Amino acid sequence: MISANNVSLQYGGRVLFKDVNITFTAGNCYGLIGANGAGKSTFLKVLSGEIEPNKGDVSIQPGKRLSVLKQDHFEFDSFDVISTVLYGNKKLYDIMKEKEALYSKPDFSDEDGIKVSELEGEFAELGGWNAESDAEILLNGLGIPNELHYAQMSELTGNQKVKVLLAQALFGNPDILLLDEPTNHLDLKSITWLENFLMDFENTVIVVSHDRHFLNKICTHIADVDYGKITLYVGNYDFWYEYTQMTQRQLKDQNKRTEQKIKELQEFIQRFSANASKSKQATSRKKLLDNLQLDNIKISSRRYPFVNFKQDREVGNDLLEVKGISKTIGERKVLNNISFMINPNEKVAFVGADELARTTLFKILMGEMEPDEGSFKWGITTSRAYFPKDNSKYFENVDDSLIDWLRPYAKEGEQYDADIRGWLGRMLFSGEEAMKSAKVLSGGERVRCMLCKMMISGANVLILDEPTNHLDLESITALNNGLMDYKGTLFFDSHDHQFVQTIADRIIEILPKGIIDRQETYDEYLEDTIVDEMREKLS
Repeated sequence: MISANNVSLQYGGRVLFKDVNITFTAGNCYGLIGANGAGKSTFLKVLSGEIEPNKGDVSIQPGKRLSVLKQDHFEFDSFDVISTVLYGNKKLYDIMKEKEALYSKPDFSDEDGIKVSELEGEFAELGGWNAESDAEILLNGLGIPNELHYAQMSELTGNQKVKVLLAQALFGNPDILLLDEPTNHLDLKSITWLENFLMDFENTVIVVSHDRHFLNKICTHIADVDYGKITLYVGNYDFWYEYTQMTQRQLKDQNKRTEQKIKELQEFIQRFSANASKSKQATSRKKLLDNLQLDNIKISSRRYPFVNFKQDREVGNDLLEVKGISKTIGERKVLNNISFMINPNEKVAFVGADELARTTLFKILMGEMEPDEGSFKWGITTSRAYFPKDNSKYFENVDDSLIDWLRPYAKEGEQYDADIRGWLGRMLFSGEEAMKSAKVLSGGERVRCMLCKMMISGANVLILDEPTNHLDLESITALNNGLMDYKGTLFFDSHDHQFVQTIADRIIEILPKGIIDRQETYDEYLEDTIVDEMREKLS
């Protein structure tokens, strides 16, 4: 059990949260949600002891071990992979190292023997004899193959390091587990494995995530950071969303009824206050009016952008034909004889373990990269808008204000400041925000600018490479709804399960030796894939 007791934290004059009293108990998984900047990650750091609150304290039940998902991907570069995972239980790791040091002494004494005996007892109590095999199970579950288990961390890719650090946090059955965006950079298969692991986890989990499907699968409670406080709700993310939306609607409806009643009473009093025969009734209504109050509807820190893609013209019968495309990058063949046809108005999710393969395919289709072999042909009526995974070239060292940044992409007749401000306002850049320099934007702000650029284009084909990266839950929801409503053709990839499931009507998985292509939803595809794997094992 871990509790925050009267915790308050502010930076300068900005209060993140005030007088927070909340207890997280064993056997539950708490999703910590809130708008970007609300203080979710900061609150996790307060719970872990990394940040001291201005007021209040955090208490952990005596004897309970807390584990945190590390964010510094270079911290363990001098370690091998297995040692990095074992470090997740620091007490066990230190005992192992002390044992090794004692056993390697050339002048091993009787005192050393007594000390080693004590250490061996502690080692056994902490599950040390199974430690390495437990670490390997975690690594394999997260997609780190056996051949990398004793490699140096410095040799791994960024995504592989993320998985190892996640295995470190999960290692040794911690009593309290704090996870900040654990699904970032994980492939869908690894996310599914993590969901299953956490659903079976019997201790306390507190997680920050922008993945709605993940929160729905694992969470028993939602802790909402808003209005400068943290409110606890029983249920998963969808329950929290429906409940809070319903509450807001009821509050607004109640205020409308109260406003109407106030208006009626004011009209009666104004009309009959000077009438002797009606004076008693007017006085009675005056007392009633004095007792009527409107409920205070607090202004949430959440803001939803308005995402709406419209095609300027409908596409013809021919959209895209891809024939035998192959591409090698470095020494690795990322695309191998890829062929498919896309029909008008299809919404196609590209999936697979290799992110580089998907990004490479999208770059080839957009003319940013040449294939080694094969060809592709777009229909003459197609117009395309592209959301690249790496958008840095659009923003780095760009001194323009957002108005001037967006102006070149505006259509003829929409290049005036008022028109451009309208587009930016839809994406939450209103007032002075529209005058910000493009080079100082955060990752989420850059994504919203790129989506604004795409909306202006009026394209009938959209290609989006991981568009939900860097977005908060509100922006992801708005983008999700906007793409569901889009009438044109869509190619995209995403690690967000719900995003893929609710948008795509066709799944293309890129494999080392070709593709699997199915006209179905993502959940149907996953079910079919499991069945296919079972058949393959039985055959």
